[in-house]
Amino acid sequence: MSDTKQVGGVTYTSAGADYFAQRGLRRYARVWSLWALGVGAVISGHYSGWNFGIGVGGFGGMFVAGLLIMIMYWGLIFSLAEMSPALPHTGAAYSFARSAMGPWGGFVTGLAENIEYVLTPAVIVFFIGSYMTAIFGTGPQYQPLWWLGGYLVFLFLNLRGVELSFKVSVAVTLGALAVLVVYWITAIPHFDFNRWALNIGVGPDGAAMALPEGGGSWLPFGWHGVLAAMPFAVWLFLAIEQLPLAAEESHDPRQDMPKGLIFGMSTLVVSAFMIMFLNAGVGSAEAGRMQGAFSLGTSAEPLLDGFRVTLGGDIARLLALFAVIGLIASFHTIIFAYGRQIYSLSRAGYFPSAFSVTHGAHKTPNRALYVGTILGFCVMMVVWFAAGAEKGGAFIGGTLLNMAVFGAMISYAMQGLSFILLRKRMPNIARPYRSPVGVPGAFVTIVIALVTLWFQLKDPVYRNGVYGAAIWYAVGILYFAVAGRHKLVLSPEEEFALSGGKHDTTQHG
Repeated sequence: MSDTKQVGGVTYTSAGADYFAQRGLRRYARVWSLWALGVGAVISGHYSGWNFGIGVGGFGGMFVAGLLIMIMYWGLIFSLAEMSPALPHTGAAYSFARSAMGPWGGFVTGLAENIEYVLTPAVIVFFIGSYMTAIFGTGPQYQPLWWLGGYLVFLFLNLRGVELSFKVSVAVTLGALAVLVVYWITAIPHFDFNRWALNIGVGPDGAAMALPEGGGSWLPFGWHGVLAAMPFAVWLFLAIEQLPLAAEESHDPRQDMPKGLIFGMSTLVVSAFMIMFLNAGVGSAEAGRMQGAFSLGTSAEPLLDGFRVTLGGDIARLLALFAVIGLIASFHTIIFAYGRQIYSLSRAGYFPSAFSVTHGAHKTPNRALYVGTILGFCVMMVVWFAAGAEKGGAFIGGTLLNMAVFGAMISYAMQGLSFILLRKRMPNIARPYRSPVGVPGAFVTIVIALVTLWFQLKDPVYRNGVYGAAIWYAVGILYFAVAGRHKLVLSPEEEFALSGGKHDTTQHG
């Protein structure tokens, strides 16, 4: 480190070549690696989590919520496809907001994304534990061992180098999609939309009740059910926005990033609506089998429940083991994401700079990966021991999911705003790709994200989770106000922002 200078309310230090040499990354990814990173990050949401939206909104409520959330994501994806090639830095969301809104805007956006990426793998590994418990018949008290095992295995794979990380991402993403295709094919002969997807009614107490013969309303809970389902509909697409975090590990981010984002989102739209219809539209009148949408709305392993109906117990158990591939795909790729996200914020000094040192041989952000892993696992264990085995599991499966969505919605709104401001304040920077929906698309993203966030604050069931995320936010902002803002480093993201886009570099050496 060398000279320091004051810019506004923050202090920058000019770092020498040695600082960046200790924080080097390796370029590897091309279009299909990026596609796999995006689809793989999301695909677990097609296995578990999304279905809770049916429990609070009925099938129609979840379907309409899915359409609204899909529109929000297309606005976001097109915005990212423009911003990422123009600002091809590992910082991604933080980088976009930093260039558009200054250090405070960058930090607030980066911290929201940090909440999302640290908590999302915690929710996913909870679902992995649920599937493994159902497959192997282990007791619920052993769930934390499944979580610990998952973290250790996929932390190791992410530590061994970007080449291995992307190869694993491609393999497990293709495997996850293959399992879904098998389910879609086997579900078609059992599909009865009217009986099973519409078998939720409203009892005298206002709670959901099963309709044995189906034929219920599309919107049993009205538009309130649509709003209630929106945080869970997010799970169908959550984390595809992590692709720009791989910008400095992509061979040609200016050409490949837009293609990876758009191809990935297109794949997810098809998969999301196929699983929504075909998982909710099958059921069985036999005791112990899934009773259509009504039981699906509270299931921790909805795809396994679907296989039990379409293929029967023994084969379903085997396929469920393969189905864990989908959860693994997301778990592995979002571990990649929080490693890069923590790395970029610490390289720029927003987080302690020691977190951004990379492995000498593998060039992976090993310290950032350790920090994210320890933080996520510790949150799970605090909840587990505070609430007890049964309640702790329910909290992780539902409330932590909403905490992750809370961070995501803030991040999306800030990225949409960043897009609008960058169009205005940096009109002349090179934009290899331009969003076809432009400012109106970014504005729609902001509105839907804020509506989803507002409903999370209104929902008493998940409000405590939102409060937990807000505390995380408050602690982070307090740290930045007291210490972090005086320790910023002229990283590629910061130099680009300070030069108004004239200093366009993604590597130091």
